[in-house]
Amino acid sequence: MPQLTTQREAKFRARRDQIINAARDCFRRQGFHGAGMAEIAALSELSVGQIYRCFTNKDAIIEEIVRRIVNNKMLMIARDETNLNRLAGDLAYRVIHRDAQTRDDDQALMLEVAAEATRNPVVALILQDADTLLFRQASEMLKRLYPVLSDTEIAARVELIAVMTEGTDFRMLTAQKASPTQLYSLYKKILQNVFPPMDK
Repeated sequence: MPQLTTQREAKFRARRDQIINAARDCFRRQGFHGAGMAEIAALSELSVGQIYRCFTNKDAIIEEIVRRIVNNKMLMIARDETNLNRLAGDLAYRVIHRDAQTRDDDQALMLEVAAEATRNPVVALILQDADTLLFRQASEMLKRLYPVLSDTEIAARVELIAVMTEGTDFRMLTAQKASPTQLYSLYKKILQNVFPPMDK
């Protein structure tokens, strides 16, 4: 019986992944309003009924997409937590995410989420919850690294990093107008000024 349950769970997860992949493509091409459940069903090669067995509505699909993007960001934060030079380089060279295709897709989808949040209170709450989760994760990571900083000092630094990374995400839509080498030097100075040296 456990084997059968595991197989069912795996099939359910695979079906959700299939729906999410199709929805990401539809939302990127047509926006949340332009993409209907019928189109997502057609692209995922499932029926609308099968989609509703996995997700209660389109907002639930959006919530799962945002959750996955946030989880990827949290993994990136954890991986790079001690490397301020790498963060400076990522910002300067606009490589916030390592995989260019994922970066472009996630960036476009989060911009779509932000636009939808201005019209849809459910999506606004999803975005707010995602931001709270990321902020808490980043704060906990910085507190481990810099225990001498107060909670308000940690919060200010997390907000600064959020503004720099999210601003860079938005700026990726335009041609870079400054030398990445000079930007790297500036970002390094900023990060060195706001983060105290860690004890060896």
